[in-house]
Amino acid sequence: MNTNTPPRWDLSNVFPGLESEQFRAAFQEYQKRISNLDQQFTEQAAQAGAGTPSAQLAMILGDLIENYNALLKLGGTIRVYIHSFVATDSFNKEAKKLLSEYEQARIYLEKFNVRLEGWIGKLAEGLPEVLEHPGIAQEHSFFLKETAEQSRFLMSEAEEGLAAELNLNGANAWSKLQGTVTSQLSVDFELDGKLQKLSMPALINLRGHRDGAVRQRAYTVEMAAWKTIEEPLAAAMNGIKGTVNTLNHHRGRTDAMHSALDASRIDRGTLEALLNAMQASFPMFWEYFRAKARKLGQEKLAWWDLFAPMGSSERVYSFTEAQKFILENFDSFSPKLSAFAKRAFEQRWIDAEQRVGKRGGAFCMSVPGVAESRVLCNFDGSLDQVSTIAHELGHAFHNECMFKAGKTDLQRSTPMTLAETASILCETIVVEAALKRSNNPQEELAILETSLTGAAQVIVDIYSRYLFEKEVFERRAQSELSADDLCEIMEKAQKDTYGDGLDEHHLHKYMWTWKPHYYSAGLSFYNFPYAFGLLFSNGLYAIYQQQGAAFIPAYTNLLASTGEGMAAELAERFGINIRTPEFWEQSLKIIGQRIDRYKNLV
Repeated sequence: MNTNTPPRWDLSNVFPGLESEQFRAAFQEYQKRISNLDQQFTEQAAQAGAGTPSAQLAMILGDLIENYNALLKLGGTIRVYIHSFVATDSFNKEAKKLLSEYEQARIYLEKFNVRLEGWIGKLAEGLPEVLEHPGIAQEHSFFLKETAEQSRFLMSEAEEGLAAELNLNGANAWSKLQGTVTSQLSVDFELDGKLQKLSMPALINLRGHRDGAVRQRAYTVEMAAWKTIEEPLAAAMNGIKGTVNTLNHHRGRTDAMHSALDASRIDRGTLEALLNAMQASFPMFWEYFRAKARKLGQEKLAWWDLFAPMGSSERVYSFTEAQKFILENFDSFSPKLSAFAKRAFEQRWIDAEQRVGKRGGAFCMSVPGVAESRVLCNFDGSLDQVSTIAHELGHAFHNECMFKAGKTDLQRSTPMTLAETASILCETIVVEAALKRSNNPQEELAILETSLTGAAQVIVDIYSRYLFEKEVFERRAQSELSADDLCEIMEKAQKDTYGDGLDEHHLHKYMWTWKPHYYSAGLSFYNFPYAFGLLFSNGLYAIYQQQGAAFIPAYTNLLASTGEGMAAELAERFGINIRTPEFWEQSLKIIGQRIDRYKNLV
C-alpha cells in the first residue's frame, strides 16, 4: 500500500493571508463599492422609469450591470477566501470573525438587490424594446428577464431589508451552528489495533472499510455520536425551515418547492417526470441491494454494508495514484479536460486531508478574482473518494469553461440542476474508462460497485431526502419538530425508497444531522438536482459515445452557457426533451445495464 499525505489547498495567489494589508484593502474596497453602486442607482436608475427612452434605459442598465459585476467579482473572491479557512478549520476564530464582518457588509448589498430587482420588475413591459439596443444590457438579457419575472415574489423594500438583517442573526446563525457542531465532533475509535480520535468524516468514511465488523462498529459509534448533538441540530433545522416557510408565505410563494423550481429553472411538470421515472426505477436498485446482500452472506443488506467494497476494492489509493488515475481517464475523454485537471493538481487547488475541525463531504468553490476554483474533499484512499475528486474537478472544469468564455458573474449564475452536469459526467468518464480497460472480473466488480453505490445514492437516497424535506416543511408549518420527529420522518422516507432492498431495522435515522443542504434558508430541496444532473449527464454521455470528439465543442459551449437559459431550452440543443419521462427512463436504463452486469459477476 502506497501512502502519502493528501494535500491542503493553496490560496496564496488570492491574498497573502487573512491579516494581510491586501486582504484588508480589498475588504474596504468591497464596502466602498457597495455604497457607490447604491448611490449610482439612486442618482440614475431610480429617476428613470417607463417613460424614459429605451436607448437611455439600455445605457443606464448597462452601467449598473458593469459595476454590479465588478462588485460581485470582488465580493465573491473575498467570501470564498474567508470560507476556505472556515470550512477547513472551524476552530479559527479570526476567520469566523471576518466571515461575520463580511456578512454584515453583505446586508447592504442584499438591500440593493431588492431595490434593483423591484425596479427591473417595473420595467418589464418595456424590456423587449430596451434589449434591442446592442451593449451590456443586451448581453445580460436573460438576467434582466429572469429578474423581472422573479420580482413578482418580493415583499416591500422595507420588509425585504428587515428580512436580510434578521436572517444574519437567525437562519444564517443556525446554519453556522450546524457546520460548527458537526465539524468539531470527534470520537474515539479502535482501528488497526490502535485507539484513534477520528473526525466524523473519517468515521463516516469507514463505511467503505473492507472489514464488515469495522463497518458495523463504526455505524454503531456514529449513531451514538449524532445522538449527543441531536438537540442543537434539531433546533437549527426548525429555525431554518420555519424561516423559509414564513418568508415564502409573505412573498406569495406557493411553497418551498416553488422557489426551488425557479432556482433550478425547471417547472413542476419536469420535476414530476423526473420523480416518476426515479420511483419506477426503485425495483432494479432493490435487486442490486439484494444481490450485494447475498454476496455478503446476508438475507438483507444492513445500512453499514450499503457501502461495503466488493471485488478487488481492498486496494487503497495514495493521493498520487488517485491523481494519475483521474488524469489518465480524463484524457480518454478530452486532452483539454485532462490538462485542466493536471493544473488543478499541480497548483494545489485541492484540500483532501481529513482532520478534526474540517467540514465533512466535498464541494467546489469558484474563485472569480483569479478565475480559478478550489476543491474540498476528505480523501481516504477509496475508489469512492477518487470518484469524488473527479466529481468536484468536473465542477471546476464547468467554472473554467465559463471563465474562458468571458462570462461575467451575472452570466455565470447556474441553476442547481445544471450545476451537476459536468461533475457527474466526469464521474461517468472515470467509471466508463476504468470498466473498459478492466480485464479482471474482480476489478470490474469493484468498479461497478463504486458506480452503483453512487447511483443508488443519487436516485434512491436522494428521493428519500426529497421526501424527508417535503414532510419537514409541511409539518414545520404546524409546529416545531423534535429530534425524534426528524428521525421518524427520515426512517419513514428511507423505508419508502429503499423498500425491501435494505434491512428496515438498521437504517440511518440521523442522516438529517450532517447533510449541510438541509441547513440553508436560501437553498431548499438541494436533492433532486443531483438526480437531474446524473440522468442528464448519462444522456449527454450517450450522445458523446455516438459523436466522439465532435461532441466536445458543443458540450463545453453548453457548460459556458448554463447561466443564460432555462434548463429545457439548453437541453434542446442536444435534442433532449426533459419534460417527458422517456428521456429520464432511457438514462436510467444505462444504470440498469450496469446492475445486470453486476448481478452476473456476484
